[in-house]
Amino acid sequence: MARIGIDLGGTKIEGLALGADGTELARRRIPAPRDDYRATLAAVAGLVDWLDQTIGTAGEPPGTASVGVGIPGVVSPATGLVKNANSTWLIGHPLDRDLAAALGRPVRLENDANCLALSEAADGAGANCRTVFAAILGTGCGGGLVIDGRIVTGRHASAGEWGHGPLPWPQPAGPRTPEDERPGPACYCGRQGCLETWISGTGLADDHARITGRRLTAVEVATLAAAGDEPARAALDRHADRLARGLAGVVNLLDPDVIVLGGGLSNMPNLYEELPARLAAWCFSPDVTTPIRPARHGDSSGVRGAAWLWPLET
Repeated sequence: MARIGIDLGGTKIEGLALGADGTELARRRIPAPRDDYRATLAAVAGLVDWLDQTIGTAGEPPGTASVGVGIPGVVSPATGLVKNANSTWLIGHPLDRDLAAALGRPVRLENDANCLALSEAADGAGANCRTVFAAILGTGCGGGLVIDGRIVTGRHASAGEWGHGPLPWPQPAGPRTPEDERPGPACYCGRQGCLETWISGTGLADDHARITGRRLTAVEVATLAAAGDEPARAALDRHADRLARGLAGVVNLLDPDVIVLGGGLSNMPNLYEELPARLAAWCFSPDVTTPIRPARHGDSSGVRGAAWLWPLET
């Protein structure tokens, strides 16, 4: 049986169909409706229908493929409703049940960072590793944990939500940190100083704008830094230091065999050059050698993991 994976992002929705042997049968990306739950349901249903019809021409019976969906949030075990989503229009809705009704088949939902971790643990940058921690560094900041090939979700389906803890070891204003890191920027979750507000792509862009007065995207900041722009290089330096502090907390708590980075910022080469030494400096253990790797499957890893939410035998 074929398996369909959907990566439901804030700006795009990606769909992928895999054959039983993991061969890619079809793929498509569409823009994601914003601030409209019903339009989001319709967009996902339309994408699944397109994948069904496409793989039907390849010999798979249309409408029989399993469907897994990665979302920027989780389904609450207590209520069955979406919570903690930075795509806030999903919050409070029974997304899995509504999609199942629209598609006429069961649907499995999982956090997008967990989907990334599952994909990379299977045959990506975390292959043959027992404990894999995957971090998404994009518009927001998510984390996923896979141990022995299985996603760890936790009692409240919030395992891996490292982006909504505080920035560790906040620094006062000084030569390297022009602003006091306490209490930190406001976060959409209602608190201040969450790690996400510092180390996501949005956080990097906001930090650069606060210091320089120039509003640029994270990609533009990285491009300027590569060209030698000193304020942009300083912004990347602050970002790498904060990311190292955040990951040190993960190592101290979980001691994973590998840390995999996904999301737009995972394409910045300075992270893999600088993070290992910076990470070791903040960890409790004196001999930290935790590898930090980019996702082998790039920005398609999440959608692959969503497809794998259903095992082959189903």
